[in-house]
Amino acid sequence: MEWTRGPTLGRGSSAAVSLAAATSGEIFAVKSTDLSSSSLLQREEILISQLSSPYIIKCLGSDITREENKPTYNLFMEYIAGGTLSDHIRKHGGSIGEDAIRFYARQILLGLDYIHGEGIVHCDIKGQNILIGDDNVKIADFGCAKWNDCGDCAAFAGTPAYMAPEVARGEEQGFAADIWALGCTVVEMATGSNPWPEMKDPASALYRIAFSGDVPEFRGEFSDGAKDFVAKCLMRVSKERWTAAELLKHPFFSSGEEKWSEIRKSPTSVMEQGFWNDLEESDPSRSCTGTDSVSDSPSGRVGALIGDVSNFPDWTAEEDWLTVRCNEIEENSKIENYEDLFDGEEEIFISIGVENSLLDCFNYEISNIVDEHGCSTFQITHSDGVKYEIVSRIIIEFEKLLMELFLHLFLSFFINFMTLSALL
Repeated sequence: MEWTRGPTLGRGSSAAVSLAAATSGEIFAVKSTDLSSSSLLQREEILISQLSSPYIIKCLGSDITREENKPTYNLFMEYIAGGTLSDHIRKHGGSIGEDAIRFYARQILLGLDYIHGEGIVHCDIKGQNILIGDDNVKIADFGCAKWNDCGDCAAFAGTPAYMAPEVARGEEQGFAADIWALGCTVVEMATGSNPWPEMKDPASALYRIAFSGDVPEFRGEFSDGAKDFVAKCLMRVSKERWTAAELLKHPFFSSGEEKWSEIRKSPTSVMEQGFWNDLEESDPSRSCTGTDSVSDSPSGRVGALIGDVSNFPDWTAEEDWLTVRCNEIEENSKIENYEDLFDGEEEIFISIGVENSLLDCFNYEISNIVDEHGCSTFQITHSDGVKYEIVSRIIIEFEKLLMELFLHLFLSFFINFMTLSALL
């Protein structure tokens, strides 16, 4: 197969992952490493090439190329534009609701039940190795995977924070270890962090996991069914842990599988064209102002949102202005340098004239942008005295959106270029 390597998507401990395109225009991902150190990648191909499930990433083959005067081993995988589950959690404010957790947990369990039935242990289940596809999630990165009955596999692998107690003690790493890691991944979905956030040193974390008797804390307001489900995953004795097949019958899933369209109400990447196509084909919805949309064009929708411009307020009137300030700032202070707006250490005070109805439409969307690194939080005081929170993270999220848009444009150009080259 003739193909061309595109931009690098990420780097792991044993390989780099890049975007690639065949001369036919097909887009896929390629994991590459030096041929001399490709034993793990070749073993991953042997394992994953035998699997066929909608909940498992697909292997598309491999080849050897010569790059920078070195033989390079390349493993071809299907490309999932939705990103990882960890990215999805972070984009939704650092945690997701119980309905979404139920959906993702069930999808991961379906994948685990399949590979366990094939005799394979994944050994590294975590949010970063779960990819969000168009119709379901897919388990990816089988670099640590092994056969369950591999008697000569003495080495244990995986991410320390997600390792089961028996793995941390060096005793065994079987199907039950994947179930423990699933429980840790549910904790990640609920909290936005790894299951042992207070443990910064991997060695200390492994010792605590192995010998303390503690289990990861499942924090938040969740139903008794959700708590019991996690408890069944995080039994410290491996033989007491429920299997994937047993967990699929847990009462936590008694409400039935959530519809994908109800869980994913927004795209996780600007390259998810299917989402935008579905959005364009859907019926026009009512705008924030309660009036029907008069046009499907962007300008029409924006116009419907704004409403009658003749009703705009007098911007010179003080009552139509909103005050944005930190809690401890005095109302008579002013910004001397606009660069101070981007300095997280400085207190700021801004007067902004905003039409109140527009603020009502957008304040809930803005407040969902949560800073997982503890950025300063400012308050908007509405003219009616209602307070809305805005996080200074908005600027950073906007920069990320621009980078995704750039990647989307680059990818479109790359595909068109490859298609044109094939035709010529």
